Amino acid sequence: MTHIMILGSGFGALTAVREIRKAKIDARITVVSPNPHLTYLPSLIWMPSGIRTAKDIDVDLSRFFVRERVDWHEGRVVSVSDNGRRVETDTGTLTNDHLIIATGGRYLKKLPGLAEHAIIPCEGAINGQIIHDRIRDMAGGTIALGFGTNPKEPQAVRGGPMFEFLFGIDTMLRQQGRRDRFKLVFFNGSDRPGQRLGDRAVEGLLNEMRKRDVSIHIGAKPIRIEADKVVTEREEILADLVLFMSGLTGPTWLDNTDLPRSEGGFIQADEKCRVVGWPDTYVVGDTGSYPGPSWLAKQAHQADLQAEAAVANIGDVLAGREASHDFKAELVCIVDSVNKGILVFRNEKRAITLPSCRVFHWAKRYFEWHYLRAYRR
Repeated sequence: MTHIMILGSGFGALTAVREIRKAKIDARITVVSPNPHLTYLPSLIWMPSGIRTAKDIDVDLSRFFVRERVDWHEGRVVSVSDNGRRVETDTGTLTNDHLIIATGGRYLKKLPGLAEHAIIPCEGAINGQIIHDRIRDMAGGTIALGFGTNPKEPQAVRGGPMFEFLFGIDTMLRQQGRRDRFKLVFFNGSDRPGQRLGDRAVEGLLNEMRKRDVSIHIGAKPIRIEADKVVTEREEILADLVLFMSGLTGPTWLDNTDLPRSEGGFIQADEKCRVVGWPDTYVVGDTGSYPGPSWLAKQAHQADLQAEAAVANIGDVLAGREASHDFKAELVCIVDSVNKGILVFRNEKRAITLPSCRVFHWAKRYFEWHYLRAYRR
């Protein structure tokens, strides 16, 4: 029986497990991760308003692993060698026949003052709770929100959630009758923030900010964050609370390997999610760098699509065929504002942006329930 090893327990990793069983590949599956839990990161944006708590978005995967006949190995990846056949963890050495790397990326923290004076919202549920508590305890003041990218790999960005935090906080404060006590500021180094979503989406997002009386500071890169301000190339923005989503790069354990790397620090992959030059080794999601359109995302839905392609190609190889499945490039995003949402869809043929309405907020909540049902039951 072939042995497929999956590093990580996020979107791409868990979709790979499901696809292996769905395809009826006769394989032993081992998942390596620090804990048997999934944090549903898309719902972090609802933590400031209290719609979701850390407990709500944490899923214990123990029953899922039993049901799907998965051997879970508790540990953190230290190194991968021997063309992917050997995996070193902090709790032992493992071997495999096919490897899928899905450990995610990490946030760049080179911006001076970022770690000391700002919160990176999507680093985890703890940060979501901190944001909730900080705003709850504020009598008023200025909240500044922004995001950056990896200058060597512009696709490695998390812009969408910052628009959601911005609009969601605005809605929450209005519902609480406190909006007049706060100033909301959005800052970004680009004069077209959110360009990956498409031109129409960018205009829609900026117009939404204007309607909500958000102070817009774009076209000047932040150069440091201080205790009471954001300093950009052009100005100083006073702030009592700063939320900033920096760009991403690859995980630190890649430094202990000979895996091929992109300029931005990710594992170099081809259109079939194969690690370049490493047979039977695949990468999905934020850990990899992939060919594709400039707007290509790597997280959540796109990681699922990449996992589907990786497993299909493993199936090809096991059947004695050439790998034949390219991953589908597709962006589906609902920019939520606590009670409404803006739908953005993009693939290689079309880009669609639909205006804010309540239906899309409830669609996002339904998708959360539907997606997590597979792991909770």
